[in-house]
Amino acid sequence: MRVVRYHEHGDPSVLRLEEAPRPEPGPGEVLIRAEAIGVNYADVQKRQGLPIGGPVTLPAAPAGDVAGVVEAVGAGVTHVSEGDRVVAPVRYGAYAEYATAYAATVFPIPEGIDAAQATALPSPGETAYHVLTTVGQLKPGETVLINAASGGIGHLLVQLARARGAGRIIGTVGSPAKLDFVRSIGADVAVCYGHADWVDEVRAATGDKGADLVLETVGNDVLKHSIELAARFGRIVCYGGASGERPPAISPWDFVDMKSLHGFNLYALFQDRPETVAAGRKELLGYVESGQVTPVVHSRLPLEEAAKAHQLMESRLHTGKVVLTP
Repeated sequence: MRVVRYHEHGDPSVLRLEEAPRPEPGPGEVLIRAEAIGVNYADVQKRQGLPIGGPVTLPAAPAGDVAGVVEAVGAGVTHVSEGDRVVAPVRYGAYAEYATAYAATVFPIPEGIDAAQATALPSPGETAYHVLTTVGQLKPGETVLINAASGGIGHLLVQLARARGAGRIIGTVGSPAKLDFVRSIGADVAVCYGHADWVDEVRAATGDKGADLVLETVGNDVLKHSIELAARFGRIVCYGGASGERPPAISPWDFVDMKSLHGFNLYALFQDRPETVAAGRKELLGYVESGQVTPVVHSRLPLEEAAKAHQLMESRLHTGKVVLTP
């Protein structure tokens, strides 16, 4: 089968299409014949050499979210059968014609969305759901500030916030070209954090009170300003650092107005709170099936153009998901 690997860190050109034996599912695993593979920004950063989630052992094969048909099941798997159409997070070797995944992490693909859209459900969708609800604990009527609101996770956060009764949704983006997109999916206010006065724009949109909940994944000074933009008793949830840069120093005095800062790690939730993950997966699927949340696919590229997919992600020109097709 064909699989994409890299033998050194560097620009997207280090991604190589190679031949490899088809994997076999181990105990508790399923083998998926891929129809679509969701590209996640964390794997762009790992290819660059950033130790996101820990150091990478070379040669490496990127992770991703794989949608397709179950070809085989491993020992002990009873709730998934051969022929089922599913999507699952794959932690190694996702950019391939076949991939194995833990059966416990598998989603059925809902009717009404295609395989490419379905790739938004596992890693991006579950991250969005739990950042907003499990950690962020959004309450109806609250004001929420969502940074990087046009991205693979951000565009789902906007829709989930609307579905769960947010009073006011403010989405920030990295370029003016994305403002209309963020409004079109449900944001009340869209702001470009590339503008010098973006903090003032957000503050004005909250009536100078600040946001009750801030969902942050950019890093650098955007995180620092996001803490400033949280309301008294506001919660800030940090679930990434797409800029790859450290933010300015954060002081305990930044939180004296009863603000709180929370981190998020989806795999920690998988390992330690499986019952929470299972309940969230069911509710997330309900939002998709009802049409309240619709994943957006920006680009569908063939597997051999994995480097182009990474270039597109690095350019920050996409909205929604970038997907590979074998």
